[in-house]
Amino acid sequence: MTPTPATGHPAADHIAAGDGTSARADAETAVPADDAVQAAGRTAGELASAAEREAAALLAPPAPVRLGEVVPAPERVEPDAAADYLLAADAVIRVSADPAAVAVAGHLATLLRPATGYPLPVTDTATPVPAGGIALDLTGDAALGAEGYRLDITTDGVRIAAGTAAGLFHGVQTLRQLLPAAVERATPVAARWVLPGGSILDRPRYPHRGVMLDVARHFFGVTDVLRVIDHLARYKLNRLHLHLTDDQGWRIAIDSWPRLATVGGAGAVGDAPGGYYSRADYQRIVAYAADRHITVIPEVDLPGHTNAALVAYPELAPDRVAPPPYAGTEVGFSYVDPANERTYDFVTDVLGEIAALTPGRWLHIGGDEAFKVPAEVYAGFVERVQRIVAELDRDVIGWHQIAPAAHVDRRVLQWWGTTGEDPVTAEAVRRGARLVLSPGNHAYLDMKYAPDTPIGHDWAGLIDVRRAYDWDPASHLTGVPAEAVLGVEAPLWTESVTTLAEIEFMLFPRLPAIAELGWSPRSTHGWVSFRERLAGHGPRWDTAGIAYHRSPELPWPQPATPIPAPRGPAVSRSGGPPARPGATPGRG
Repeated sequence: MTPTPATGHPAADHIAAGDGTSARADAETAVPADDAVQAAGRTAGELASAAEREAAALLAPPAPVRLGEVVPAPERVEPDAAADYLLAADAVIRVSADPAAVAVAGHLATLLRPATGYPLPVTDTATPVPAGGIALDLTGDAALGAEGYRLDITTDGVRIAAGTAAGLFHGVQTLRQLLPAAVERATPVAARWVLPGGSILDRPRYPHRGVMLDVARHFFGVTDVLRVIDHLARYKLNRLHLHLTDDQGWRIAIDSWPRLATVGGAGAVGDAPGGYYSRADYQRIVAYAADRHITVIPEVDLPGHTNAALVAYPELAPDRVAPPPYAGTEVGFSYVDPANERTYDFVTDVLGEIAALTPGRWLHIGGDEAFKVPAEVYAGFVERVQRIVAELDRDVIGWHQIAPAAHVDRRVLQWWGTTGEDPVTAEAVRRGARLVLSPGNHAYLDMKYAPDTPIGHDWAGLIDVRRAYDWDPASHLTGVPAEAVLGVEAPLWTESVTTLAEIEFMLFPRLPAIAELGWSPRSTHGWVSFRERLAGHGPRWDTAGIAYHRSPELPWPQPATPIPAPRGPAVSRSGGPPARPGATPGRG
């Protein structure tokens, strides 16, 4: 099966942040109960509206989505079958008078307006209450943490409470899933928008829940990346790791080294066109992600995977000779010269410019598959680059091959092994490193689903949905305590992935599996429940125009949609020599 190209991308439009249409109302204040004369008119109107809503709810069918059918699974779910809520055409979104909270309310309104056709005005107030509509209450409740929320649905409306705007945003994504799948349409639908009654308390298990998108092997334009960001937001992921540089292409403009983009960005795998992000392009991506409470982590892969940089600036090459542009998929043959001081000028300038454009704390320095650099020289290079990152007041992340280098404060290793045994990484953790887990045989979304999947690789094995779901980050790596694990990340390398539809096909339905591992308490983990909940999202993806693989593991509620014939043979990964005895083939 091959990806179904999305016919337009309505989700990319109607998931956009609110347009600021917030009708600021006077702060709502409580009316004393004994002031009957002053309150009589208002109370009568409110009672009439409530009675009308209750009558309409009685005529409405039960909510088509049950409260527990959310992905990722919430921490606690308490259904109340007698408290279903019917969203009415005159509903108002009331929100705490905080700019970040108001932005979330605008996002919610923009999500709901296209399919419902309702105006859904947004009004900020000191004490938001549903009053027949939706309330987003920024409470400052520390117990909910940095991203947690509480969702309460009654016949009188919906209340999402959170200590932060990020928590409100995640609550909005849950609310979205509890509405009928038709809410994903970009045009009005004649439907009764019923939400299941009850309460949800929800907080993430891990602070790092991400996806890595390789834009170096094949280049993807800004609108494609924004579409991917929308997919992450849908499932409460909060990190987008962009693999910006590799042998085939350099994808970000650097003012102090302009040929990196104009020359190094010209190619891609095979005969595909190249490209790069201008500073404005990159800032647009970063801002769009931030509006959805997602942090961009930029990666400049060093010292290996640098052929494109060497084409542009041969002075960085060990022999000072420009190599030819590379359009293949082998790894491990290129590196910048660790003995050349000009190399460190290059690293300082590049990381400095990217850091200035990136508000997040993290800079990813790659560090993998530098097979031609001697171990001691490699360690010295990594240690110097780590110091450069620290001098920029940023935290360093690298692939787990940087583990032997000396530790620096807040260092993070991204582990992509396949065996669960890595004493070198475990030792780095004992010295203070923390881990993001991306096991190649569970989390690599460029692996094929099955032998006949027409794109992708199989060097780490086949990864169907259950394999992506059935592992525990807390106990996956021997010798690493659970508290050292910051979270999970699913990489998507793109040697054989060339279009947005193919990106989506490889992400879905495995992306929600990784999201649930990162978000949900371990106590909620269960394949039988997950496969049922996940299959229910197929109609949502169909409605939103998202291409996906109709895995035979899942009980999809409707027939498969037509898909095009395969483009041709998939690009197979031959890999490179292992980084050390017993290591797996190349990860990217």
